[in-house]
Amino acid sequence: MHHGNDEQPLNPLPPVVWLLAAPIIVTEILFALGGTGALGPQAVGWRLAILGQLGFDPVTFRHMAEIGQWSVQDLARLVSYAFVHFSLTHAAMVVVFILAIGKFVGEVFPGWAVAAVFLGSTLLGALVYALMPFTQMMLIGGYPGAYGLIGAFTWVLWMRLGPGNPARMRAFSLIGMLAGIQLVFGALFGIGPDWIAEFSGFGAGFLISFFVAPGGWRHLLRKLRKR
Repeated sequence: MHHGNDEQPLNPLPPVVWLLAAPIIVTEILFALGGTGALGPQAVGWRLAILGQLGFDPVTFRHMAEIGQWSVQDLARLVSYAFVHFSLTHAAMVVVFILAIGKFVGEVFPGWAVAAVFLGSTLLGALVYALMPFTQMMLIGGYPGAYGLIGAFTWVLWMRLGPGNPARMRAFSLIGMLAGIQLVFGALFGIGPDWIAEFSGFGAGFLISFFVAPGGWRHLLRKLRKR
């Protein structure tokens, strides 16, 4: 008789989720060690130096677009900014989102699709952020990509509830709750324009899911043919 002794109590995280979180975890370990001086006096300022090298600067991007000259290094910042953070707390919150939401999405999407959602949302979030002429602050951190995973998570719930289900809009309850939290914090403490990239990342993740999720493209075609 099989007693299920070989069953794992917790489902392991999909490898792609660890691959997305690993650069953030490794850089934070290096920043922590550098801050103690254990890696030499030059390592104390590593965080600020790396933020300057990998953060996304919307002003520079708009200038490149105006003059039509593109730097590969600056274009790489459209994605690289997601893997560096202002502080350990900032990074930890992003990693929690990636591991928790990425696990759910990774159980439905193939690994490459999870990566496509995260990286695509990161890139599109930065582009929308740069298109806003009033954005001046450098974009740092993986929240736009994490919100993209929330978009994919929402897409999965939305698809499972199915058309005609009166409860279908509940799929958007998580992003609605996050938007509410953003509004409260903005009213109490003020808020920077990085929310533009985050919610753009959510929208990108939801839309990308139609193209990378199993059966997502076929579902979209069926919807279009019915119109």
